[in-house]
Amino acid sequence: MQDRKPQQIARELALLSLSQLPLNPKKLTEEHLPKLVLATVRTLRAEVQDTLDNAAAELQRSNDRLLTSQTRASDLNTARNMLQEAIAYTQTAINQLGASVEFPELIQLANQDKEVGRYAIKLVKIVSEERTTIDEQITSALVDWQVTRLAQIDRDILRIAVAEMMFFNLPNSVAINEAVELAKRYSGDEGHRFINGVLRRVSDQKKALSV
Repeated sequence: MQDRKPQQIARELALLSLSQLPLNPKKLTEEHLPKLVLATVRTLRAEVQDTLDNAAAELQRSNDRLLTSQTRASDLNTARNMLQEAIAYTQTAINQLGASVEFPELIQLANQDKEVGRYAIKLVKIVSEERTTIDEQITSALVDWQVTRLAQIDRDILRIAVAEMMFFNLPNSVAINEAVELAKRYSGDEGHRFINGVLRRVSDQKKALSV
């Protein structure tokens, strides 16, 4: 954590805060960050429990299928698929728990470094105020998909990256790399690949318009 730059920490705080925004985000200040992150911790804890419950259910279903199986190939394949689902659920829960362990340190760093708090709040406000423009940019880069159908964490990571490209003059390659790192910490196994692909299309579209 100590080796990470202030903007990286701020970006993570912004991501955690977006899902907990009040009705009037214009009134947000750095002092609100701890409460927003705490609310996220509580939400994430419930999500982790749901994920683990799903994993347990898939394991039970897989076990039941194996016990009642006549060793037919179809039964074994079904049980194998259920087991893979359970493993995926468990891995997601582990990733979420691993990230949440650092939340208290994130809050402490935000309190100690004013640059972190300022950048995080600025990001949150821009994403909120310019959401329509940002979502239009993302939608144009999605293939047969809608922004509203994305998982919330993936949607918010994309919004932060596009906001930094459009309103913070962050180089496209940097915004993409930072978004991919966030996705590796908070999204599913395929999340970072999906986000990388969408943001590269956003970048290509921006370049095409500037020519």
